[in-house]
Amino acid sequence: MLQAVIEAIDAVARDEIVPRHLNSRRERKADGSLVTEADRAASTALIAALARIAPHPVVSEEMAQEEQRALWRSGDGTLWCIDPLDGTSNFASGITQFAVSVALLRDGRPALGVIHAPLLGETFSACAGAGARLNGAPIRLRQPAARLRDAIAGIDFKRLDARLATRLATTPPYHSQRNFGSSALELAYTASGRYDVYIHGAQKLWDYAAGALLVEESGGVLAAIDGADFWSQDPWQRSVLAASTPALLDLWRSWIAAARSP
Repeated sequence: MLQAVIEAIDAVARDEIVPRHLNSRRERKADGSLVTEADRAASTALIAALARIAPHPVVSEEMAQEEQRALWRSGDGTLWCIDPLDGTSNFASGITQFAVSVALLRDGRPALGVIHAPLLGETFSACAGAGARLNGAPIRLRQPAARLRDAIAGIDFKRLDARLATRLATTPPYHSQRNFGSSALELAYTASGRYDVYIHGAQKLWDYAAGALLVEESGGVLAAIDGADFWSQDPWQRSVLAASTPALLDLWRSWIAAARSP
């Protein structure tokens, strides 16, 4: 199944996304976020392709919220979750960091995940209990930092509370910070060791579904910003703390807790 999903994603990216790069009409959704013709075309094509692989319900970012919730409640607890074009603003602006993200969820947890960045030539994939890979090879590109002050951090400021965002900007505990504008890719970068630690204030189901599995299958760990178990949060909006190792997550979580304190 994993190989079939990878091939389907590659075909959708090749046929529906890449030809529309820098040539796709854009508009704003009701929530203010950007959407393009490529998002919608890729969503339609992916839904059809996944139905041929395994006929489970498909929750797509491009669906209305009511439809998403109804599909989540339907069936036997197994469903596909897709973000047909994660990083739409990057895509529309000519920035190469965008991706297709697909996960197969069973009882709310990812069993399979694929994140494909077509212009970067990278496909991250994982199956529960079978490890994570990048273009078919073991995913970890380098040894994780042992100390927080040596870490490369992925920081998405826009959904963090003001106190924490200010502390991260003015007294960062890490070596250097990045933000590439694609939640799926940034979780994949944490899984692969490009990031040592990562934080995001609120991710939707399709933002983390594949990436969370990649992190865990690469030996990384996840938690909520308040320190709670990552998977105990509302599935439709989860905060994310992630790290390449449990020891690094403990250091990251302790610093975040202190930074959020009055």
